Amino acid sequence: MFEADRPLVFAHRGGAGLAPENTLEAFGLGLAHGADGLELDVHLSRDLVPVVIHDRTVDRTTIATGEVASFTAAELAGLDAGARFGAERGFPFRARGLGVPALETVLERWPSARVIIEMKYGTAALARAVVDVVERLGVGARVCLGSFQQEALDTARALAPHIATSASVNEARRTLHRAWLRWPFTAPRPYTAFQVPEHTRRLRVVSRAFVRQVHREGQVLQVWVVDSEADTRRLLDWGVDGLISDRPDITVPARDRWAADAATASQPSCPGRAGPVI
Repeated sequence: MFEADRPLVFAHRGGAGLAPENTLEAFGLGLAHGADGLELDVHLSRDLVPVVIHDRTVDRTTIATGEVASFTAAELAGLDAGARFGAERGFPFRARGLGVPALETVLERWPSARVIIEMKYGTAALARAVVDVVERLGVGARVCLGSFQQEALDTARALAPHIATSASVNEARRTLHRAWLRWPFTAPRPYTAFQVPEHTRRLRVVSRAFVRQVHREGQVLQVWVVDSEADTRRLLDWGVDGLISDRPDITVPARDRWAADAATASQPSCPGRAGPVI
């Protein structure tokens, strides 16, 4: 999932600054701008299909209202998920057939893309449904499952220990505490990666010390949401392994320039790095 010769860029919700988030249009556009993979969010529909949408309700991103769990997957696919995007441009994605897609549709549409799947309000039922889709399609090697909730991650790890997972909130918090203490103990962990913000409220999460601790313990680190060249270069200089961005049109070229500069600076002894290889 995370093997690379350079830091990776993941299009956040497909590139939420470029097109209606978590739609097929956004995913296609994010990858067209050179993103190495996608980050997306899933909930369960009424008929227990994992569908790609961030919120618990459809109110913010469609012209319908109600809980995601009150609609079938077919009904969600028929909603106008492009209706509310781009007010300053006259809503250019309205009435273009951009519904709420099923996870399976996204994974099949881009068969080689790396995908971070965030299981929202993660329950055991959602984890089972997501693992079922991933296993049935045979795409476990290019997927990482994440959730704020421990229950979803524990379920996924028990069902499919070969699929990469990211750290939960509590697991990330404990790693942050170890970074503060420069904790040397590096027992095996059940997760492969961290997807974390640089700050949460007043707390700084990502620092040089945190990056070192993550690498010391054998994981990789992606930071969200990174949308500027200055932040891209600073975080990559700190050693982060990836960026999750609403604006891959900015972040991908910035990453490429950083990688080119790093390669030039390290010649001839070391042609570049992308953090630990998993």
